[in-house]
Amino acid sequence: DFLFKFLVIGSAGTGKSCLLHQFIENKFKQDSNHTIGVEFGSKVVNVGGKTVKLQIWDTAGQERFRSVTRSYYRGAAGALLVYDITSRETYNTLTNWLTDARTLASPNIVIILCGNKKDLDADREVTFLEASRFAQENELMFLETSALTGENVEEAFLKCARTILNKIESGELDPERMGSGIQYGDASLRQLRQPRGAQAQNRQQCSC
Repeated sequence: DFLFKFLVIGSAGTGKSCLLHQFIENKFKQDSNHTIGVEFGSKVVNVGGKTVKLQIWDTAGQERFRSVTRSYYRGAAGALLVYDITSRETYNTLTNWLTDARTLASPNIVIILCGNKKDLDADREVTFLEASRFAQENELMFLETSALTGENVEEAFLKCARTILNKIESGELDPERMGSGIQYGDASLRQLRQPRGAQAQNRQQCSC
């Protein structure tokens, strides 16, 4: 029914590629090296009775790739903003990543904050409460995830997709708009976006 463009952003070493791999392959990526530039993955999911294809761009977190990765932000509908709960440093850079996403992708981009490596709770440097407060202040959704165990990984992507879908249905997001990061998969769905009266008129035309 729809195609959404997603980003996975955040500092190097937070487990972005592992999250993407866990979501697509349902398994942990053992031999994960730092991403060079950008990697790509896609998956078809069912969200609120609609079939949605997520096109996911996994961006490198290292500073030297910043200029390359920033060009992929354009027209993204959703993003997972990832930090590592065992690394205060990756948490401290979140504001920069957030500014990039909202400036370069779209002010309406739907972002979910993911505190990854939940399985390493004993080594935690960032509390759930602190991150939750940051998410609230910046109008982000928030989940703690584990790419290793798979906990909340699918939920993070689906929660983001569900929010985008709700915004399309409420008229807050317009898939017809250039750079919205959303495409229709089927022309019949355009009726969703028409006023009720127009839909009824269409049906009358069809029935004669």
